[in-house]
Amino acid sequence: MASDIVPIRLALTRGDVVTLWAPPWREDGEEWEAFLGDDEHVFVFDEVAGLAAFVRTASGHDLEDHPAWAAVPGLAVGELTPDEAHRYDLVGLPELAAGDPDAFTMQELHEAVSIVRSLADVCDLENVITALDGEPSFALLREGEQAFGGREGAKHWSALSEALTRHWDEIVDTVDGLVSTPDVDAGALEKARTEATEWEAAREAAFGAAEADDDEALEAAALEAGAAEADDEDEAPDGFWTRVGIDPIRIESGDRSVVTLRCYLDDKPVFLGSDGKIDVFGSERAMFRALADPEHPAVHGTDLAAAVTFTDVLEAAGTGDLDEGVDDMNTYVLTGIGPDLAEGVLDLDPVQLDLASELLTDVGEWAGDPEPADSLAESNSLGWLVSFVVRPDPTRMAPSPPFSQEAQSWGELVAGLEARLRTH
Repeated sequence: MASDIVPIRLALTRGDVVTLWAPPWREDGEEWEAFLGDDEHVFVFDEVAGLAAFVRTASGHDLEDHPAWAAVPGLAVGELTPDEAHRYDLVGLPELAAGDPDAFTMQELHEAVSIVRSLADVCDLENVITALDGEPSFALLREGEQAFGGREGAKHWSALSEALTRHWDEIVDTVDGLVSTPDVDAGALEKARTEATEWEAAREAAFGAAEADDDEALEAAALEAGAAEADDEDEAPDGFWTRVGIDPIRIESGDRSVVTLRCYLDDKPVFLGSDGKIDVFGSERAMFRALADPEHPAVHGTDLAAAVTFTDVLEAAGTGDLDEGVDDMNTYVLTGIGPDLAEGVLDLDPVQLDLASELLTDVGEWAGDPEPADSLAESNSLGWLVSFVVRPDPTRMAPSPPFSQEAQSWGELVAGLEARLRTH
């Protein structure tokens, strides 16, 4: 996303508006970030058609010097429509913070505060910068749920709610005063509105067709499942690892291939390891031998002991009954992704990239390191690039190479993971 320009939607006091945001990119050795606007205002529009009409006809705004601007006037209305990941409800933030600090709430709060921070930095909103910097609870949002768990976390959550109560009205007022809607060419606006109507109708038709197909598919699947259930009543039970809820996983990075164990407790990842270090082995057999030895350093004091079924794993290892290998969907291949990104390659294997990103964020969450989740969030350039590959959407503008910044970020995440591997 080093050369991307992203449509975003902001919920402000006046209602929902759309504009364009250029996330941080590097040019001539310097980092830049920008919004559609001029020296005094960020330009926003009440409808995507207005945004489309403006970018197709107007000049003299801050994004004209952006490396990817030449492609923007040719974008269709659908491509200028913000996706779900780039819709920020600024007005509703205090109400959101009044709820429970679950993962969804944390992510939405973090993304909204991050876009406000970007607006403040780009547009020199000193009062907003002072408010955000003066409240430590805002910075804790990037750490996710773990920062707001337990008794201490409840205090942090209360502090965040109080910070929003103190500052958010002023922050929203400042953003309200920052935005402005410029005049647009009437002919271009009418043409864009016609295009928007046709696009919306085509999308609804496609959605209706997909829904009908889904209904048919669900009905067929239900019939098939019923038949399969009747046929498979006498099948063998699930495998050992499925029963204990712990998985052997393989990590491939560079010329290194290692195995370890992982499970999820209360939807949180836990690895065979301790103190932020994952105990890994060169083969399943080597790992099973270690698990059979209760005094082995990988077994004694491991975080995985929090899983009540871990004793079943140790018992099975001791009797030599562990013989199932790593499932394909638990093989995480990081090899080659960084070099491909550095070369500007977008034709990556989406499954491989999705699994690799999952591993990086899981390890970060387990080790108490927010950097992987933060870097892979769609509000950051690497996360946006990953999401484009993993969840392709024809209405989104394709990222433009070079991806040197994203490749560097990916390399740093992989290096951080490799540093956590404790080989036996």
